[in-house]
Amino acid sequence: MTEALYKALSERIVQLDGGMGTQIQTLGLSEDQFRGERFKDHEDELQGNNDLLNLTQPDRIEQLHLQYLRAGADLVESNTFNSNRVSQADYNLEEITKELNVEGARIARRAAEKVAEETGQPRYVVGVLGPTTKTASISPDVNDPGKRAIRFPELVEIYREAAEGLMDGGVDLVMIETIFDTLNCKAAIYALDELAEERGERPPLMISATITDASGRTLSGQTVEAFWYSVQHARPFSVGLNCALGAEDLRQYVVELGEVADCPVSAHPNAGLPNELGEYDQSPEQMAGLIAEWADKGLIDIIGGCCGTTPEHMAAIRKVCEGKAPRLARLEQTAREAS
Repeated sequence: MTEALYKALSERIVQLDGGMGTQIQTLGLSEDQFRGERFKDHEDELQGNNDLLNLTQPDRIEQLHLQYLRAGADLVESNTFNSNRVSQADYNLEEITKELNVEGARIARRAAEKVAEETGQPRYVVGVLGPTTKTASISPDVNDPGKRAIRFPELVEIYREAAEGLMDGGVDLVMIETIFDTLNCKAAIYALDELAEERGERPPLMISATITDASGRTLSGQTVEAFWYSVQHARPFSVGLNCALGAEDLRQYVVELGEVADCPVSAHPNAGLPNELGEYDQSPEQMAGLIAEWADKGLIDIIGGCCGTTPEHMAAIRKVCEGKAPRLARLEQTAREAS
């Protein structure tokens, strides 16, 4: 699998899918639909727990995957961004964490195999490990700088359970994404390394940080360059940036990352910035116009979309990236010509 994907990356810009949360919101599902039969008597409100739909509305989640795959996505992400004990504690559903990851991976796998059969082109499943809702580096109490809401060993166990579920569900790659705290990311890497020792294998690892504002830093204070050097030891399949910013504002940081990273660079920006209602107004044509310049300049190897993006956004982006050489292929060509 890795060999085939590397071959694709040597020839063209590979496409990741778009925003899952955005698409789930368009379904307008009720509390009862989120609960399904299995959780109809659960004591907490469950509407908004998008990952729970892997168990209660699997066909709807599969349809969303299919829409992105048919729009041209090579890589489809599992619906498991909040499938960890920290996030599921908000709903009193910590005990189903592993099951959410297993089923999320299986649903994405079914969709990927359907479209691969339809098109004759391979599709790959990316198991998503989200950042959790707690940070290991920053105190939640301004009066107690040493206080922590969660500790590294606890995070390792939380990520280990989620990653094991993704691997049991049959993912091709794992992506630690929307990383706002590098220490959280390191806990996920550590957990994956532990699993690799036990299972004798580790799926290729994608790592994607998030720049929180115009400072160009993660929430825990690192620049893009510092973040790369903090995770380089994991030998990632790819490293990238996602969420928080639209393509226009994210561009400079993608450039900075590409100047230091020795692996494929990915990006999945938002569809611009949210308006006063928290909605994203950037059209597929507008976003594709910005990404076209990235492709022309050879800034990226893998491109996708985050908040506010739809299958229509991804289809437009796919079109403007066609025939454009990816970043690493251009660098290798330049090196050959120089020698």
